[in-house]
Amino acid sequence: MSKGQMQYKVLLVDDEPWNRDILRNLGAWAELGMIVAGEAEDGQEALQLIGQLQPHIIITDMRMPGTDGVELLQTLSAQYPMIKVIVVSGYDDFNYAKHAIRHRAADYLLKPVNPEELNAVLAKCLRELEKTAYGPESWEAYSSAFASEFSVFQHQLRLRFNDLNAAGLQELFQQLENTLEVTGIHRPQQLGRIVYELQTLHTELCVTNALCEQHSSSAVLPPAHILSSISTAVEWVAASYEQALEQLIAQRKFKNRLNLDEVKQYIEQHCMELITLEQLAQIFFVSKEYMSKVFKREYGVNVSDYIVQLRMARAKEWVLDDQIPFKHIAEMTGYEDVSYFYRVFKKHFGLSPGEMRKSHTNSFD
Repeated sequence: MSKGQMQYKVLLVDDEPWNRDILRNLGAWAELGMIVAGEAEDGQEALQLIGQLQPHIIITDMRMPGTDGVELLQTLSAQYPMIKVIVVSGYDDFNYAKHAIRHRAADYLLKPVNPEELNAVLAKCLRELEKTAYGPESWEAYSSAFASEFSVFQHQLRLRFNDLNAAGLQELFQQLENTLEVTGIHRPQQLGRIVYELQTLHTELCVTNALCEQHSSSAVLPPAHILSSISTAVEWVAASYEQALEQLIAQRKFKNRLNLDEVKQYIEQHCMELITLEQLAQIFFVSKEYMSKVFKREYGVNVSDYIVQLRMARAKEWVLDDQIPFKHIAEMTGYEDVSYFYRVFKKHFGLSPGEMRKSHTNSFD
């Protein structure tokens, strides 16, 4: 069991001590992350022990003196529906099996108990318990301070993935691990949401880069065992990014010819980022001279001008909205220098952003 992972408690209920001994010896408790927390001779004693031990799983016989298995199942189903119940009986009795099914027992095993069957049912209970304990319903929101930092991290992750920057990805995930340590975000219910959001971005990047089909893409729910610590959670999600990046590099590197439609699509998706002809050539494993030549021959415009066209088209939409400051429009269209954005805009449209906005506003007066 990994450090920090929950240990599930099991209660054995049988009026015969040797039957409880058999179950105790057959279960792969340590391997499953479970412990036999207690034993009861009948249903009544079991119900008394539930409050004290708070078991996650109860393995019970059916025929017992006093409160038998049927009554115990009825009470557990009504009052403790979260507890998983496994029925073990020496009777291949249809009525007992029917009671077990009606009260949502995990399984009905016959004595003598087959150890493989017992451990298979325990593993099934474990999966269901983990789904409840670590599934999406249990995930917690993170603080607004971390949300802001996490948003920047995801943006950087997207950029470095698209730049085929494997070393940069490793560095980013190391930073994330350090940040989670410092901010004290370590519980499975906190890590689950973070890992899932990163997996959603991973899926988006795979679809965008044609590494998987849109219809077959959906973010994978993180398995419970990787949420037991920050390091296992980060390692798991980092490995999925590294694998996808290796696949993307191989796909681009060993292609017989440059796919210009793919280049054009990439530019359209990333035109608001700081991309250059050199970066583009590097990403598609060709020289910048070759990239420039074949792109212009195919589309009648060079790469740099095409990026400017796309940015200016978007900038115009935002300029016509008088609620958006020009400084923000410059940033959103990939220009860090506002005055440079003004010059490019005026050269492209023959009007400054201010003149275009004023003209648009006056047209409605």
